Amino acid sequence: MAFDSEPSGISPPVAGILIAVISSFINGSTFVLQKKGILRSRDRGGSYLRDVVWWSGTMSMVIGQIGNFLAYNVAPAVIVTPLGALGVLFGAVLASWILKEHLNILGKLGCVLCCCGSVVLVIHAPKAEAVTSRLELEERLSDPVFVVYALLVVLLLVTLIVRIAPAHGKSNIMVYVAICSLLGSFTVPSSKGLGLAAQDVFGEGPPSGRALVLFLGLLGTLAVSILIQFFFINKALECFSSNMFEAIYYVTFTSTVILASALLFKEWTALTLTDTLAMLCGLTTVCVGVVLLRISQEALVTWKKKEARDKTD
Repeated sequence: MAFDSEPSGISPPVAGILIAVISSFINGSTFVLQKKGILRSRDRGGSYLRDVVWWSGTMSMVIGQIGNFLAYNVAPAVIVTPLGALGVLFGAVLASWILKEHLNILGKLGCVLCCCGSVVLVIHAPKAEAVTSRLELEERLSDPVFVVYALLVVLLLVTLIVRIAPAHGKSNIMVYVAICSLLGSFTVPSSKGLGLAAQDVFGEGPPSGRALVLFLGLLGTLAVSILIQFFFINKALECFSSNMFEAIYYVTFTSTVILASALLFKEWTALTLTDTLAMLCGLTTVCVGVVLLRISQEALVTWKKKEARDKTD
């Protein structure tokens, strides 16, 4: 009997899914640990920058982002991004244990819907990508539709950061959520584009000058986007509960990332009508689940306030 056949390895999309799932669980702990660190520091009257729990959440964010970067470069973004719903589920469980932000029936139902919706999205996501080389990426980046979209996002971000956030950020959670989510329009495409540009920069043969410029530009865009997100995420956690922020942030982040990826990489051009409708249903299910999580948290806050008033009376 011959034994010369090699065992088949894990295909890139499957590896991307596995990495994305692990990263989602790591990312799910990020906001909870950072919120715990902020609360601990507030009780002590010091800065959360000196709190070990906050730093553990920060390291989780770094590790999770590295995992996302790897996942986006071995699987389509429309597969990787929806798996972030698992982070919402894990974050809700962890917040219930560490922060005592317990979930009621609506909250638990919301977590289930998030997971079910993400599974539907993965099953019906496209199996092939349109952009596979640096030259194609450069062509996509210069596409007028994507350029106009990017300029509009930058203009909106500047308005939110400079004008709206200082005045309304602490009273309206959507301000910080919008800033962090819109930055995803650059974070995810940059992560994906870095993998394509790196093939020419670090591959065999002399590196291309244009490839190096593109690689450094995408790397700088990714770094700036992540740092700004990091700043406003902590601003949001100082004012709002981790569950509420993570739930709303996931929906808006997913929507902007899928839109940006669709415009740049056109990853769902191979989708059939049936798959498109199924993905819309899956995303709707996830959105409903996240809304239920938010309602659950708001109901819990209202109940706690009423309980506090009753004790005072």
